[in-house]
Amino acid sequence: MSQETQKIRYAVVGAGNIAQVAVLPAFAHADSNSELVAIVSGDAKKRAELRKDYDVELDGDYPDFESILEAGRIDAVYIATPNSHHKEFTLRAAARGVNVLCEKPLAPSADDCHAMTNACMANGVKLMVAYRLHFEEATLEAMDVVRSGKLGEPKLFSSFFSHVVRDGDIRREPEVAGGATYDLGVYCINAARHLFDAEPTLVLASAVERGGVDDTVSALLRFPGDRLAQFCVSNSVAGVSSYRIGGTEGDLRVEPAYEYVEPIVHHLTIDEETKTKKFRRGDQFAPELRYFSECILSGREPEPSGEEGFCDVRVVEAILESAREGRPVMLAPYERRRRPSLDQADHARPVKKPKTVHAPSPSVK
Repeated sequence: MSQETQKIRYAVVGAGNIAQVAVLPAFAHADSNSELVAIVSGDAKKRAELRKDYDVELDGDYPDFESILEAGRIDAVYIATPNSHHKEFTLRAAARGVNVLCEKPLAPSADDCHAMTNACMANGVKLMVAYRLHFEEATLEAMDVVRSGKLGEPKLFSSFFSHVVRDGDIRREPEVAGGATYDLGVYCINAARHLFDAEPTLVLASAVERGGVDDTVSALLRFPGDRLAQFCVSNSVAGVSSYRIGGTEGDLRVEPAYEYVEPIVHHLTIDEETKTKKFRRGDQFAPELRYFSECILSGREPEPSGEEGFCDVRVVEAILESAREGRPVMLAPYERRRRPSLDQADHARPVKKPKTVHAPSPSVK
């Protein structure tokens, strides 16, 4: 860490589309306490062009990971690799005493999540999952609306999240833990868990496979207190991003709900009167960088910790098991004591869409 400036020195691991269109540009808005120092990628052309574009000190291939951490005096890594490699680079970073901010889902399995969390704890470093919406005002205000009692007792949650993924994208590859539930389902699961302020106890799901991964999925989650959540996700359906939570006295529809390039909009209905509120569009990645850096500097435990990642992944595993075996799957009771709160809300101005290098959009336009 730079003692003169108190900035956390980052290496971004993986240079795919999300890294190039969102993570790398976000450092310009997080420069109060975060500094982009290195880019790690297996594509030499990407590394060369991105290093020049972002004026970073170092770049290297994946086998060079440890030497880059050392040469760059790296304090933290942002892992933006395919899902199947999250565990590997988390363990490698933790072994070198480097903090980890990892894209979601945290890992393909709950066991992997535990291994990653334990490794970071054993090495005295912090682990945070990149839930960008945990710092986004509209998402946090939706939770606040439910907690305030304005909707009465929340009973039903319904969500729809889809896009048409191009052939050849990693989201269609089983070898790297692709599929709609890992890609999109985690958003719906995370929203339901925090809007209900509880963890699900039963899952029932059905899936349509394509190329060895779950392509289109419908899932039903049962929560304590006779509350139900259902969602549909797909990598082959035109883009929709919405959720709705209904209570005994009103409902809140959020649409679009999970986007980072469009304003998120609330439609709150109480006593048959609907009020609409549009939230500012912004850079959702800079706030999570700033927050994680502050956690490292202050010694605070991040809110979307490794445990938070585990809570979603265990539900993903149950959904895939239920769809595969055609039966309901019970989940062990679990209590999550820490939840996102409105005081985490942060905002940064939108980033301009950058040119990308060998990193096409996952969606068919």
